[in-house]
Amino acid sequence: MSQSLVDGTDDTDETNNADNADGTADVADAAEAALGLARTPLAGPASGPGRRADIRRALRFLVRRPGLLLSVAVVVLVVLASFRPDLFTSRDPLKGVPSQNFRGPSGGHWFGTDELGRDVFSRVVHGAQLSLKATLIAVLVAFVVGGLLGVVAGFVGRWVDDVLMRFVDVLLSIPALFLSLALVTALGYGTVKVAVAVGIASVASFARVARAEVLRVRQAVFVEASRSCGARWYSVLGRHVLPNAAGPVVVLATLDFGSSILAVSALSFLGYGAPPPAPEWGTLISDGRNYLANAWWLTALPGLAIASTVLATNRIARALDGEWSRQR
Repeated sequence: MSQSLVDGTDDTDETNNADNADGTADVADAAEAALGLARTPLAGPASGPGRRADIRRALRFLVRRPGLLLSVAVVVLVVLASFRPDLFTSRDPLKGVPSQNFRGPSGGHWFGTDELGRDVFSRVVHGAQLSLKATLIAVLVAFVVGGLLGVVAGFVGRWVDDVLMRFVDVLLSIPALFLSLALVTALGYGTVKVAVAVGIASVASFARVARAEVLRVRQAVFVEASRSCGARWYSVLGRHVLPNAAGPVVVLATLDFGSSILAVSALSFLGYGAPPPAPEWGTLISDGRNYLANAWWLTALPGLAIASTVLATNRIARALDGEWSRQR
């Protein structure tokens, strides 16, 4: 009797153990299957088709937008002209032939010649280097200084936020061109000084956008979770806040690139840029305004180069700001 009870108990225990083992095996199999599914996209063979699908999606995105393709081509040509002007022309932008002055656009001179017989196309191509150099410096100054002010104000908060934002409000109350004129008058003439003045005048907009994005990301769940786990403030800032807040600031930098080209050209037009005979785009327009009656190309064609570059950068910025994310 006791033996049967003992046997029955053993049988029951063995049955329960077997059932538990089967259940544990099922759970383990399910977990392994789930992990296998999660690891599949990370495997080598699956990553190739994924990358090809992303490339096809990007190409389809560009093909459906011919205006964006044209804008990218214009920006690429301008950048190439600023770094390698010899790819587009072999003429000296400072050397003129007086006997060929005021020649209209033709096969020999695509943009015509000026009052000294200098080729206007070569001056526009070589002037891209000066104008883009000033524009890049201006955008970099605005991006770094404005972004730093916005990040500090949004992440630290309290009285630091109040003081920095009141300073930004003062900058916003002054028109950007007037502020640039005041700064370049204090700093002196020259391409770099014009670029710094234009960059400081654009700091306020970058600070506002950066602060708004930092405030938005700082209240996210994953940031709160990272803080609750004991992460240091610099770790939270560098690993979570900055990467997720940088997107709109980069888009603003692309938009500000076009605005900075206009501002730099405007200051060069007023005579604050590089001294003659440097072929800055604004200086070319300023030199040609005295000959509008008989040589319209001296002003119209450099102005067309500026307008095309600005419109192209604005179109690319619009594509980055929403169109690509909606497409994906």
